[in-house]
Amino acid sequence: MHQDGNGDGSGVEAEASPRNEDREFLSLERELTVFLRRARASSGDMAREVHPDLESAAYGLLVRLDECGRQRATELAAYIGVGKATMSRQLRALEHLGLIAREPDPADGRAWLVHLTDEGRTRVGKVREARRARYVSQLSHWDRQEVAELARLLRQLNRGMEK
Repeated sequence: MHQDGNGDGSGVEAEASPRNEDREFLSLERELTVFLRRARASSGDMAREVHPDLESAAYGLLVRLDECGRQRATELAAYIGVGKATMSRQLRALEHLGLIAREPDPADGRAWLVHLTDEGRTRVGKVREARRARYVSQLSHWDRQEVAELARLLRQLNRGMEK
């Protein structure tokens, strides 16, 4: 009987070794797990840099609005991958902090468009610039083509994982 490797002598069998064709996917899962843990921790820091009371999950909304301009809440929810109730709660909090504002959608009077306020744009811009500078520093030993390739592959991964 093959031990599970924890040395406790329990006799629990370890799972069979992964098939050779699965090793790349197991490696991907391991590296993404580490990356996502670090990204979550970093996201909280960045959110607090924008505003001390900002939830880390809301930082991505601000970045999306910074890049794309005015959007409907339903578009933001679909992009981020959350439900309407979660999106409404996050938008209310951002509005309360003075980082976003809402205005009627001229194309549909029943809908609202969300956009960054001047204060929100300034704060997000400062944090994004500091983040970019950290990436430049941390990846200074990388070739620019490698950075571009990583960005391309991450974009491809994100598109492939859309709901």
